[in-house]
Amino acid sequence: MNVRRFVLYALAVTVAAAALATVPVIAHHSSAPFYDATKSAEAQGPVTKLLIRNPHSFLYFESEVNGKKVEWQVELGAAASLTRTGWTTDTLKPGTIVKVVGQPSRAEGSFGMCCAKVTRPDGSPIQPGGRVMEEQQPPR
Repeated sequence: MNVRRFVLYALAVTVAAAALATVPVIAHHSSAPFYDATKSAEAQGPVTKLLIRNPHSFLYFESEVNGKKVEWQVELGAAASLTRTGWTTDTLKPGTIVKVVGQPSRAEGSFGMCCAKVTRPDGSPIQPGGRVMEEQQPPR
């Protein structure tokens, strides 16, 4: 009887551990509800801030749209992904001019992008050695 109880207990612990391990995978969401993959947005201007954090980092920069100054919010990858490609909080200091091309936000009147390529205005890489920050297409 004790062996049976031990096996059932071990099985329950294994199932619970497997369920907890899959929660982060299930929690990751698609960008499709928030950004339009069928369209492209392009803007350039000075960086206002770069936040490197989890689960997503963000780049903010100003640009002129229809004669008005607006602040763009660019959703980037996780902190680990950015640091692996050499990005730090000092990579894009406020005032640095960037060119960003990506998928625009679906929210009408907002200025957001994801899955973006971030370069200097002439298209050259931000990072020394030719690294260009380009988000991979997230899973849908």
